[in-house]
Amino acid sequence: MEFRDRHVVVTGGTGALGSAVVGLLLEAGAACHVPVRDLKDSRRFAHRGHDRVVLSPVPDLTDEAAVAAFYAALPELWASIHVAGGFAMAPIGETDKAMLQQQLDTNLVSAFLCCRAAVQAIGQGGGKGGGGRIVNVAARPALEWRQGAGMTAYTASKAALAALTVALAQEVAGQGILVNAVAPSIMDTPANRAAMPKADHSAWPKVEEVAATILHLASPANQVARGAIVPVYGKA
Repeated sequence: MEFRDRHVVVTGGTGALGSAVVGLLLEAGAACHVPVRDLKDSRRFAHRGHDRVVLSPVPDLTDEAAVAAFYAALPELWASIHVAGGFAMAPIGETDKAMLQQQLDTNLVSAFLCCRAAVQAIGQGGGKGGGGRIVNVAARPALEWRQGAGMTAYTASKAALAALTVALAQEVAGQGILVNAVAPSIMDTPANRAAMPKADHSAWPKVEEVAATILHLASPANQVARGAIVPVYGKA
């Protein structure tokens, strides 16, 4: 998984999973471009100040013009990894149109716009010898819809993201751009442990393990996998 001299975008790069992805990319030699809502929000980001990390203010990943401008300003792009997203849990009777739209914007529209801009950027730059990689982050309910009971808006948005991934993978395969996604179960993070203190945390996949799978899909070593929604459930 050699990323030396390759430029990679990681949205949501300052969060638990995103930070793990950035850390592994840096170890592999990549230069990481991380869009953030506000530079002040990244003060606790473990990789802030690294000479191969560029933090760029992009207040809203659903702003088409802002996303396009961010990608257009990048050096020759190899990969774009879309970790940014959001979660909402509520029965359908308590899920109004605003919540549904918020989940669609956060999980689908943001990834769609980043995929679109990434395809254009990779195509223009040639992806260091041709082609490139895109990796989205879906979720277990995107594959196992019954798991989405009580969180239908979230499930619908992540299922749509999975469909986007597969359709786009077919569309851009001829350009040498391989598009895939991972679908984590509940990951072992401090926030999830606090929310579910009685759960079997040892069964949850670690963010570093999920990040390693993402890295393989985004790497030049992946020569054939495309259109996959890879379950990363651990023992859960």
